[in-house]
Amino acid sequence: MQEVVADLRRSQSQEECLRKAYAVMIDKYHGNRIQTGLKLYEVLIRDVEKLWDKNGFLHCTNINYVLRTLLIKSGHFTEDELMLRWAFIWYVSPHQYLQVRVDHVWISIDVWGYEYGVPYGEYSHGFH
Repeated sequence: MQEVVADLRRSQSQEECLRKAYAVMIDKYHGNRIQTGLKLYEVLIRDVEKLWDKNGFLHCTNINYVLRTLLIKSGHFTEDELMLRWAFIWYVSPHQYLQVRVDHVWISIDVWGYEYGVPYGEYSHGFH
C-alpha cells in the first residue's frame, strides 16, 4: 500500500491522483451481487491492511474505506473533500459509493459497480 500511496503523492493534480487511485482499485477489487450476500460477515473487517491484502471481491463499504485511505494518505485530499453516499440497487438493496470533490466539482466514484458497467463519474442505482 505504501508504494501506491507514494505514487499517488507524485500526482500533479487532484484529478490525476483520483484517476490513478481509481485505476488501482478497479484492477485490484470488484463487486459481486452474489458474494455480497454470501460473504456478509466480511463487511465487518475494519483493518485497512487486511483489506489491502485481499484481491477480488470486496463489499462496497470496504472498497470505499480503502479508497478513502489512499486518497487521504496521498496528501491531495482531506476528509471534507470525500463524502460517502448511499443509493439503492434494484430500488431495494442498499449500496454505498464515494463522492470526491475535485476543483469544486463533486465526482461520483463507484469501484464496486465497475464490474457491472458503471463508469468513472457515475454510481450504481436502480437496475444497474
